[in-house]
Amino acid sequence: MEIKSAIKKAKQNDQYAFNFLLDNFWNSVYAFQLKRTQNENDAEDITIQTFSKAFDKINTYNEKYNFNTWLITISKNLHIDLVRKQKNSIKNTSKDDDNNYYDIIDDSPTPEDKIITEQNLAKLLKDIKKLKPHYQEIINLRYFQELSYKEISEELNEPINNVKIKLLRAKKLLAEIITKSDAYKA
Repeated sequence: MEIKSAIKKAKQNDQYAFNFLLDNFWNSVYAFQLKRTQNENDAEDITIQTFSKAFDKINTYNEKYNFNTWLITISKNLHIDLVRKQKNSIKNTSKDDDNNYYDIIDDSPTPEDKIITEQNLAKLLKDIKKLKPHYQEIINLRYFQELSYKEISEELNEPINNVKIKLLRAKKLLAEIITKSDAYKA
């Protein structure tokens, strides 16, 4: 599939076209944000928001412009908005008190891990744990708790398109992890 036809199909809400565009442009948008933010998590979050917004507004895309340029412009604007919000929240934040706490990542096996003895599922869970926590969470909500996109959106307090993009990205990363671990065994 070429870019122009993928865009046309995406405008008709073709999921494969969205996947194709995501696969083709993810790295350039992510690299752009990584340079700007100097933070992998922020770069990834903004990249997800970029694709969410772009796919939501795909019908407004003007084909006179390069699609990558359009995505980068959306991404740049999202980053500017984020910086503004951070500046405002810093101004509005009062002094820290002693009631603050820190999230500590728990690497211990979950009760589900202990109960599940079937080898392939145990391996899958092990591979899922190699993902970043927000990807683990979205896979858990979708496939283990079997929540709909709408329910996940409400649970995470994020737009449905962000949920779809995060889930798509999580599945892609998980597939890479599984492929790598299978290659080591061969």
